[in-house]
Amino acid sequence: MNASLHERLGGATAITSIANDIVELHQQNPRIAPRFAGSDTPALKRRVATFFSMGTGGPSEYEGQAMLETHRGMNIDCAEFIAVVDDALEALRRNGVRQREQEEVLFILYSMKADIVKV
Repeated sequence: MNASLHERLGGATAITSIANDIVELHQQNPRIAPRFAGSDTPALKRRVATFFSMGTGGPSEYEGQAMLETHRGMNIDCAEFIAVVDDALEALRRNGVRQREQEEVLFILYSMKADIVKV
C-alpha cells in the first residue's frame, strides 16, 4: 500500500512545523502580510495545520469555511496567490520535503486557485 502524502510529508508533527513556517512567512512577506495583520497567529497556525493535514490525506477534520467562502470578496490577485504558493514552497524546503512531495503540494494549491483568486 502506498503511503499518503500526509505520511510522506512526515505526519502531524512535520505538517505542524510546515504550517507554522507558512504562516510566519506570510506574515513577513510584504506582498501579503497586510492580509494577516491582526490575525490570531496561534489560531491561524492551527487552522493551516489542520487544513494542510486534511488536504494531504491525514486524519484531521477541517471545520472551517470552504475556500470559496473564505476568500469571497477579498479580491485576491494572481500576484498574491503566487506569493502564498512561494511561501508554502519555501516552508516545504525549510522542512526538508523532497521534490516529488513539493510538486504534489503545488498541484493541490493550484487546484484551489479558482476558489481564491478574484472571487
